[in-house]
This record gives sequence, C-alpha cells and structure tokens, in this order.
Amino acid sequence: MVDKPDSGEIFGIPYNFERPSIGRMLSSYFQPGEGMLVKKPFGIGYTINLASWRSWVVLGVAGALLYQERRSGSADEADAETDVDEPVEVIVED
Repeated sequence: MVDKPDSGEIFGIPYNFERPSIGRMLSSYFQPGEGMLVKKPFGIGYTINLASWRSWVVLGVAGALLYQERRSGSADEADAETDVDEPVEVIVED
C-alpha cells in the first residue's frame, strides 16, 4: 500500500493533515516576515496572518459589516412588531 503524504499542494492550494501541535498552531497565525495570508496549520488552504496590519484592517471591516448587519436586522424586527397586519375588507362588484 502506498503512503499518502500528510502535507503538500494540490493545484497550488496547500494542505496539511499532520497531527497539529500547540506550538505549530500558535506560530502559524503570527508570522511577522510573511504576507497577509499564510498556510493553515491543519487542513486545506490559507488563513490570516495576525502579524500583518492588513489582516487587522480586514478583520475590522468584517466586524463593522457584521455589526451593521445585526443592528439593521434588529431594527427591521422592531418595525415588523409595530406593523400589525389588520384585516382588510375587499368589496367585489358584479
């Protein structure tokens, strides 16, 4: 039986299925010399590098959009509660 590699790349996307350790998990999210995206410590793809200021901008924008969505969603629910559907009389003439 052929041993399959635990890490590598498929179509340019990295994967790593080696058993994760605490040190590798912590060090993979904070790499000062790397760009905004770094290889995930476990799984397929990339993750955000918290040592990059660009990552913090992306997280801030995502957080602001989430806050805005939840805030507008609660306003819509409040409007829906105040608008009570009243029965409507319909007159049809023959």
